[in-house]
Amino acid sequence: MSKFYLTTAIAYLNGAPHIGHSLEFIQADAISRFKKMRGDSVFFLTGTDEHGIKVYEKALSSGKDPKVFVDEMAEKYFDICEKLNVKYDDFIRTSSEKHKNGASEIWKILEKNGDIYLGEYEGKYCKGCEAYLNERDIDENGNCLVHAVKPESIKEQNYFFKLSKYSEKIKDLIESDALKILPESRKNEMLGIIGEEGLKDVSFSRPKSALPWGVEVPSNKEHVMYVWCDALSNYLTAIGLDSKLWPADVHLIGKDILRFHAGIWIGMLLSLGVEIPKMILVHGFVTSRGEKMSKSIGNVVNPFEYYEKYGTDYLRYYLLREIPTLSDGDFIHERFMETINSELSNNIGNLFNRVLMMTERFISSELSFEFEDEFKAKLNGWYFEYNEAFESYDIKRASEVVLKVSDFANKFIDEKKPWAMAKELSLKEELETLMAKLIELLSLITHLLYPIIPESAIKMGGGLGLSEKEILKGYVVSKVPSNFEIKAGDILFIRLEE
Repeated sequence: MSKFYLTTAIAYLNGAPHIGHSLEFIQADAISRFKKMRGDSVFFLTGTDEHGIKVYEKALSSGKDPKVFVDEMAEKYFDICEKLNVKYDDFIRTSSEKHKNGASEIWKILEKNGDIYLGEYEGKYCKGCEAYLNERDIDENGNCLVHAVKPESIKEQNYFFKLSKYSEKIKDLIESDALKILPESRKNEMLGIIGEEGLKDVSFSRPKSALPWGVEVPSNKEHVMYVWCDALSNYLTAIGLDSKLWPADVHLIGKDILRFHAGIWIGMLLSLGVEIPKMILVHGFVTSRGEKMSKSIGNVVNPFEYYEKYGTDYLRYYLLREIPTLSDGDFIHERFMETINSELSNNIGNLFNRVLMMTERFISSELSFEFEDEFKAKLNGWYFEYNEAFESYDIKRASEVVLKVSDFANKFIDEKKPWAMAKELSLKEELETLMAKLIELLSLITHLLYPIIPESAIKMGGGLGLSEKEILKGYVVSKVPSNFEIKAGDILFIRLEE
């Protein structure tokens, strides 16, 4: 058993959870469940980023104390994780004393190592990005490339982190894949950001006169830590600086925060003298018909509304099945309805109902068969393909393997016609062999679906006499277990109607 430390980016509390947060939470949960099925000791961390100018101004505009505001907002993120069946091991909040104490310790080490200094910053600052912008971040009209608004001109005394000191080392780590960045296009993007000039020193604090809400700089109470210094520290403050869980095996993040994780965070770790994470896994955005979701356009998908109307697993399935794991993908309502009805209801759900009803109807004795090598090879081939896809962090491709198994099983039934075989006493043994194979196919589908739609997979397992613990042990092709309690139950996946 090997340890696997998985983190998401911590959600910024200037707004309620949106579909992008849901995608990242669900992707991380699916990876966590898959790794547990492989026998790894998983620690899955998520949380909320609760400081910074946007949070502070949002609290003031709401007429609330910042701490009261973030407490209320954090509840929304606890709630969406619960509704989406996201089973994290820890939820770090950057307003907690645990985090603030840990971030202060990290600052002290960086300062002791000579990598923090006091200087004057003058330049462009984007509130939306919570970042100081370089020329490459601004378009020809002087607007931020991400938020399409003009950044503020700021001149103030800040503490700086000597990121330039580690620029060449960071570049080498990325080029050599010692710091693995997936997909490859994001690796190349980060190398392009570093470029020939290298990474520049970055502002690491703001004066309290400009931002009173944050983690105080230990050596100067008139400053608070800049939001990225504060937020990035969470991956260590949650587990402790000397934890055996470190290094992180995977940081799962959105593409808009790559430069902070692959640049500033790695520089901080090099200064601290601790190992760097093994991988930064970068997912894309959820779009609507190719457009960025926007309240003004009216194409925003509310995950709470989809949960309330359609349930957890339908939303999980669509996001993992339809959105490419490492690139942008569309959330279209019509496609959501079509995918659920054709794949879950008509294909997988109908298969389960058919097999369980026929087993109850046609089979009276216990099924226990050794399968021929050709059938075992077919099952093992799908299992290997699924594992390879998940290990490559292509959850969409892994979900497509499940459909291959289901399609095969449905065609197998139509070809063999067990209802016709049941009428011939001489075909009793052949019928039992056929049903044993179909049940084994259902068992494989159940295991493969568990990381994707765990609630439904547990229900499927119940119909086959499998507990959640048995599903978690992973799938092994051998023979139909004698404890299978085949029962035809309620419809697994109800067809959706508008």
